[in-house]
Amino acid sequence: MNNATRDQTRSVLQALAAAALFGLSTPLAKLLVGTIPPLLLAGLLYAGSGIGLALLIALRALRSQPITEAPLVRRDVPWLAGAVLAGGVLGPILLMLGLTHTSASTASLMLNLEGVLTAVIAWVVFRENVDRRVFLGMVAIIAGSVLLSWQRQTPTEVPWGALAIAGACLCWAIDNNLTRQVAGGDPMQIAAIKGGVAGTINVLLALLMGYRFPSALPLLATGVLGFMGYGLSLVLFVLALRGLGTARTGAYFSTAPFLGAALSLLLFTEQPNTAFWLAGGLMAIGVWLHVSENHDHLHEHHTLEHNHQHRHDAHHQHAHDFLWNGEEPHTHPHVHEPMTHSHPHYPDMHHRHDH
Repeated sequence: MNNATRDQTRSVLQALAAAALFGLSTPLAKLLVGTIPPLLLAGLLYAGSGIGLALLIALRALRSQPITEAPLVRRDVPWLAGAVLAGGVLGPILLMLGLTHTSASTASLMLNLEGVLTAVIAWVVFRENVDRRVFLGMVAIIAGSVLLSWQRQTPTEVPWGALAIAGACLCWAIDNNLTRQVAGGDPMQIAAIKGGVAGTINVLLALLMGYRFPSALPLLATGVLGFMGYGLSLVLFVLALRGLGTARTGAYFSTAPFLGAALSLLLFTEQPNTAFWLAGGLMAIGVWLHVSENHDHLHEHHTLEHNHQHRHDAHHQHAHDFLWNGEEPHTHPHVHEPMTHSHPHYPDMHHRHDH
C-alpha cells in the first residue's frame, strides 16, 4: 500500500469513527431530554466537549509533546466564528427540540440529511465536484428523509420534530463547509474552541431563561457524552476533511444515523413500521452510492502555499529552509509547484480544481 492509499484509508477510517461517536450519542441524548431542558442540554453537551479537549491540550503541553499541527491564524477567525454559530449554537438546540417531538430511531435516521445538505452546499457554494453517483445518492437519502418525516402525520399536520431535526442538519452542513476552510489547522484546537464558545453561549442563555443545572450524575453523564459524541467526533471529522473533502466526508458521516437507529431500537424497544424500514433501505442505498465512488482523471495542480501537517508524498516534494531530521509527518509553511498527473483522488485541500 503506497502513502497516498494509506492516507486515504486513514481519512476514511477517521470519518467512520467520527460517525460512530456522533451517531451513538443521539439516542443517548434522548435519554437525557426528559431530565434536562433542550437548550441547557445542548449547551452542556458542547461545554463537555470543550472542557474535555482543553484538558487534553493541557496534558499535551505538560508532557512537552511536540505539536505537529499548524496553529490557527487570524484569517481563520471568520470561518470558525460562522461554524461555531451554525453548528455549535443553533444546530444542537434544534436537535434537542426535535428529540422532544420525535422517536430516537426516526431522529437518528433523519440525521442522514446532514451529509446531503453538506454535499449540496459544497457543490453549489464552494464548487466542489459532485458527479452523477453522488447526486443519485443524495436523491435516495432525501427520499428516505421525506418518508420518515411524514410517516406518522395526518396530511394536514406539520411534522415539527422532523423539521427541527432537518434544520439542525442544515446548520451542521453549513458548519462542515465552513470548518473545511480551516481544516489544515490543529483539529483539537478547532474542536476545543467550538465546544467551549458554543457551550458557554447556550448554557448562559439557558440560565438567563431560568433553567438550573441538573444534579451531579446527569451533569457528569452529559459532559462525558458531549466529549465523546461532539468533541472527539469533531476532531476526527476535521482530520477526515483534509483527505476526503467536504462532500465525501459528509457521505461517510452518513453512516452515523444507522448506528444511532440500531441503538435506539435496543434502548427504547421501539417498534418500527414498514415506512421506517423502507426509509432505512433508501438511505443505505444513498450512502453506498456515495462511499463506493471512484474519481480518477488527469488534473492540474497550480502553485499553492499553505501550512498543514504532511508527509513527503507525490504532492509534497519541496525543499526545506531549516534543518530537518527526517521525521514525518511534520508541519511547516510550504509551496506546491505546478504539476499535472492522474490518480484516484477526492476534493481534499490539494484537489479543489474545476472539471
